[in-house]
Amino acid sequence: MDNDEPLEPETKDEPETEPAAQNSDETFYCEAEASVAVEKEKPGGESSETDLEIEDTEKLFTTGQRELYLEACKLVGVVPVSYFIRNMEESYVNLNHHGLGPSGTKAIAIALVSNTSVVTLELADNWIMEEGTLSLVQMLQENYYLQDLNISNNDLGLKGASTISEFLQRNTSSLLNLQLSGNNFKDEAAELFCQAFSANYRIKTLDLSHNEFSDKGGEHLGQMLALNIGLQSLDLSWNHFHTRGAVALCNGLRANVTLQKLDLSMNGFGNEGATALGEVLRLNNSLVYIDVSSNDISNEGVIKISKGLEFNESLKVLKNVLVSEQFVKILDGVCAIHPQLDVTYKAVQGFSAKKELLLWTNPMKLIQSYADQHQITVIDFFKSLNPNGRMMMSVGDFRKAMIQQDKVPMNPYQVRELIKKLAEKTGMVNFSCWCLGGALRIMKPGGIKNCGLCYGSIKTAKFSPDAFNVSLA
Repeated sequence: MDNDEPLEPETKDEPETEPAAQNSDETFYCEAEASVAVEKEKPGGESSETDLEIEDTEKLFTTGQRELYLEACKLVGVVPVSYFIRNMEESYVNLNHHGLGPSGTKAIAIALVSNTSVVTLELADNWIMEEGTLSLVQMLQENYYLQDLNISNNDLGLKGASTISEFLQRNTSSLLNLQLSGNNFKDEAAELFCQAFSANYRIKTLDLSHNEFSDKGGEHLGQMLALNIGLQSLDLSWNHFHTRGAVALCNGLRANVTLQKLDLSMNGFGNEGATALGEVLRLNNSLVYIDVSSNDISNEGVIKISKGLEFNESLKVLKNVLVSEQFVKILDGVCAIHPQLDVTYKAVQGFSAKKELLLWTNPMKLIQSYADQHQITVIDFFKSLNPNGRMMMSVGDFRKAMIQQDKVPMNPYQVRELIKKLAEKTGMVNFSCWCLGGALRIMKPGGIKNCGLCYGSIKTAKFSPDAFNVSLA
């Protein structure tokens, strides 16, 4: 065959045949050759009324991504989004607040069926509704590149939750992270998500914050947590969980072995919920981060949580807003046992202004004061924390050393602030880089600059192959 001649869809030598009737099993497939039928088994019950197809199948493959999207817009009768056209070959596409509606969402979904570039898609606040949700779900069954999807604040309601739940139970997509915040989901939707995530093992991060789940929803989600084997991060903040829902969620956490990060802030756990959480912390060995701030938890509740921390080996971050002086005392003892634990709080109930000031005193100023009193340098103090005397330590070892040393007593909050100043992105604390190299880098010839770490002024600095020599004013 001459390569210069265009291929014809049919020849005179071949008998004419009627095209096979299209069914829903072939709906979402993009075919390299229009004359070859590709079939793929799909779950029953799917309708072809919202198929992501362009009537001219051959044209779909002879045009590029841009042309495909423009054709899809004509098909559904919407104005193309110029931002999407410019960025459809990027890995991150942000279409939040674009007013797409269900039809505009369908056009985007059609274009993404064969897209291999977009990994993260933001579609928050677009009023996509049930029809748009169905289009996205159908696209996700064919697109094996999209991993992060944000469809928050789209008022999906129960019908949208049903569509998403049915899709998730199939475990057929590459989706890893799903944001469903602010979609007017109620307890009936929680039951659907319980069914979905009891079977789904692919989704790693799920955001269900700013919805309307109450205690009944908490019971469903607690059951889901007990059965799920995939979720690593779950956001349930800004819902309506109270004591019964809190206890149900905690019961689910007893059996869960994969969840690492849990945000329960802005609910209504109360002290009974805090007590249930404290019991969970005795047993759970997977959670490393919990946020229970703004849950109407008083002194009694935080003490119950702190008691649970004494037996927990995995938790590294606990966030709360108001704690008691007794909690702070108990926490000091817990941190001595588990120095990896980082508890975040903003106020201490019953503390005097003087005690509060001491609690939040800049940790570097405390260290500098100690160094001045004992006529040593700050770097000497840091080196004394490391048994081998080296200038570098892991964050975990440094936290443990700072909690356990008695030269400059510090609370966990101050230790955390110190680590923020010293820790590198590699997870290591490098004293020389910050105390010497960092100081020298900001110094100008003949000038005096403040050292952000030492809170002194660099007067002179000399460098030799063997050592840095820095004099402080």
